[in-house]
This record gives sequence, C-alpha cells and structure tokens, in this order.
Amino acid sequence: MRQAGLIVYKAHQAVLPWIKPGVSTHELDDIIESAIRKMSATPSFKNYNGFPAASCISINEEVIHGIPSKKKILKEGDLVSIDIGANYKGYHGDSAWSYGCGKVSEETRRLLEGTKASLFEGLKQAKAGNRLSDISHAIQMYAEGLGFSVVREFVGHGIGKNLHEDPAIPNYGLPGRGVILRPGMTIAIEPMINFGRKEVRVLADGWTTITADGSLSAHFEHTVLITETGCDIFTTQGKEE
Repeated sequence: MRQAGLIVYKAHQAVLPWIKPGVSTHELDDIIESAIRKMSATPSFKNYNGFPAASCISINEEVIHGIPSKKKILKEGDLVSIDIGANYKGYHGDSAWSYGCGKVSEETRRLLEGTKASLFEGLKQAKAGNRLSDISHAIQMYAEGLGFSVVREFVGHGIGKNLHEDPAIPNYGLPGRGVILRPGMTIAIEPMINFGRKEVRVLADGWTTITADGSLSAHFEHTVLITETGCDIFTTQGKEE
C-alpha cells in the first residue's frame, strides 16, 4: 500500500505541469494512466462500476467524478480537482488534489487553501485511540469556520485490497463517535468543500457531481496508515504540496 500511494503521488506530479489553459481533461487522463502503468500498477478507477477513465477530473462547480473528455478544455482561472487511484500488486492508493489553472481568483485561492488545510486538520485526529468522528468533526469545524460548506452525500473510506472499504468517513459530525481508530488501519480521508451551499446533484451521465448552486468546489485526499502516535501518509513523498 505504501508503494501504491507513492505511485499515486508520482502520477499527480506527472500531470501537474500540464494543468494549463488549452489542455483537455482527456489529455490529462492519458498522462495519468501512462504514468501509473509505467510504474507497474493499474488505474484503480478505470472500469470501476463502469467509470470510463483512469482518473476523475472535476472543474469549478464539479465536486467529484468528472469524466475526462476531449471536449473539456481548461481555461485560465479554472479550479481543477484530480482524483487518482492506483492498484499495485492487489493493494490500492487513492489521493485527490485540487489545483489552480494559471492565475486564479481570490475566491478560488481561498477555497483551495481552506480545503487543503481542512484535510490536515482531519489528519491531526487520525491516530490510535481517537474515534472516527473526531476526524469528521475537525474537518467540518475548520471548513465551516472559514464560511465554506461541507458536502454530505460523499465521504472518505477505508482502503486496502479494495478501493472502497468500511468504515465510511464523513467530513462532518459530532466528535467521539464511531469506531475506535487502531494501529494498522488504512483509510482515505477526503474533504469535499463548497464555496457556497452544501447541496450537490449528479448529472445525467450518472457520475459528474456538481454544486446545486453553481459555486466552486475543491477536493483534497490522502491515504493514510493509523499509528500509535498519529498517521503515516502513503500518498506523498515526505513533503506536502
């Protein structure tokens, strides 16, 4: 799983220079899939419940599960959320990161920084002895403290031999509830935060989920291992970027 997480991180790094105006989300997906396969892994998302691509690429008001397309061309100022999963020798890594395309608005910058920070607030609570909802509560309090809203319909999850496993990890809720976190657990923590209202809706393609009010949304996610003293982030290379 540690190697699967590193592969996901490297796939994000491979696509990062290509997040620029004029590039299609289909091109980005090709770069991601090629990077994953070159590292002897397979894309976790491709054909998962019928999803047609190697990654989910969601732009602006799209919250999650955006389907890469040759018709979706990035523009200056876009908020681009990229969710990548990799299967390495039967184990999965999963990480989403949101990026600005070129120069972004102050609104976009605030949402990007706030959503990323809410992930790390949640990670602070991801340690043995805490309850699952301690993570959820920390994310909600931080994001809502900035005036943003937390998506309810989609949540983080356990991860291992399967891409999605129990337990479900909401990004909201009261502290001190749910299962006790124990060393050896592997989970994916992923706040999805909206600039406007929390409500979302799924488009006719059955995948792409957008904010109901058309406001911006950002998505950050890490796969982590619970340890005695905290958590070990698998989907990074020793630095948070």
